[in-house]
Amino acid sequence: MTGFTYYAKAQSTFKPPLIANENAFLGDVISSDKDNAEKPISCGFYRLEKGTPLVYTYTYDEMKIILEGQFEISDETGQKVTASPGDVFYFPKG
Repeated sequence: MTGFTYYAKAQSTFKPPLIANENAFLGDVISSDKDNAEKPISCGFYRLEKGTPLVYTYTYDEMKIILEGQFEISDETGQKVTASPGDVFYFPKG
């Protein structure tokens, strides 16, 4: 087993698949779910283009780092934020 796995230029070469509506793309580059099904960790890319708002309930804890662009995000409590590059979000399961 190696100490780490390296994915050179993953942001520019990995193309996440369409997951919802006409504008929401998500895909994992790597996941430990096969090696650690009880507490997996994964890393991937998510892209949301202009269009239909995405409504999503996470079945796992999730974090997002905004790399480019800007968008508004809100939750069921009424909290609303305009996300910009460098911002980080944590979404708890549920």
